Amino acid sequence: MKILYGLHNLRRRPRSARALTIGNFDGVHRGHQAMLALLINEARHRGVPACAVTFEPHPRDFFAARQRRPELAPARIVTLRDKLAELRRCGIDECVILPFDDALAALSAEAFIDQVLLQALGACYVLVGDDFRFGAQRRGDYALLDAAGAARGFDVARMLSYEVHGVRVSSSEVRAALAAGDMARAAALLGRPYAISGHVVHGRKLGRALGASAPERGDGFRTLNLRFDHWKPAASGIFVVQVYGLDPTPGAAPLPGVANLGVRPSLDPNDVNGGRVLLETHCLAWPERVQAALAHAPTPGEAYGRIIRVELLHKLHDERRYDSLDALTAGIAHDCADARAWFAAHGPTPARPS
Repeated sequence: MKILYGLHNLRRRPRSARALTIGNFDGVHRGHQAMLALLINEARHRGVPACAVTFEPHPRDFFAARQRRPELAPARIVTLRDKLAELRRCGIDECVILPFDDALAALSAEAFIDQVLLQALGACYVLVGDDFRFGAQRRGDYALLDAAGAARGFDVARMLSYEVHGVRVSSSEVRAALAAGDMARAAALLGRPYAISGHVVHGRKLGRALGASAPERGDGFRTLNLRFDHWKPAASGIFVVQVYGLDPTPGAAPLPGVANLGVRPSLDPNDVNGGRVLLETHCLAWPERVQAALAHAPTPGEAYGRIIRVELLHKLHDERRYDSLDALTAGIAHDCADARAWFAAHGPTPARPS
């Protein structure tokens, strides 16, 4: 999948026709997937690329910041990295990321059609959802877009709501499920377990130090740290997880673990991670083949820089504040025991094809 950031990169390329859809695609849930499948089918019939046009930041993030009202910003389901990975998995040929700024926010619906859809993107087919709005003050709608298509020579189609068990699938529904800690419902709406991926980064290395108060744990509760690049994740708390990307064996089962997604209220917010949202995962087992693979890493025995994917399967509880490292150690040990009990009762979820 080609990724193009900004209209200036489009203008540097020879103009070509595209079949496209427009949206934020937060979560790339089953409703999005159905729309993308329809788009790809139309694109193949027309012999043109299937293109997803999205925005960064989310328009509601932009307006919340401009109004200095952060509560108006929606919780983010996925990072940009994971959104692009899911769009690629769905079979999209191109993704155009439009920086949502003052200039784009001020563009009228008519100017958006002329300058973005036609001049920059060469749209020959545009597919939108039933609630699609666009342009300054959201004045553009499907009727306006359809009339422009009839007048300017491009096709416009609208896809009605996608429902699962009588419920309209939407990013709002996914956010609600994640906020409630209902990971099974979130997975049903997404069509896959909720997951976060990224490069393993350095943290405070406190996890392994916690073993000092419990020598039987060896290197303590070493963690794999991923940054969630948005200040307001849709999910937070302590989760039973499984980890992909550490075991080099083809078709290897994921590693079971327990993870904290959030800001770690028991720690100093001014630590090395600057109070940013982290997903900190402790694997419950480190098979010898994984340890052997990590022995040849740039930092022997460590996974720094490696790309992993962590699936959040079950929520244990919200983040908790502990008054001491001993209390934190005991809390993590209890979470590990609960995670092992959950896996004993449910087993790992089926591996998802990469």
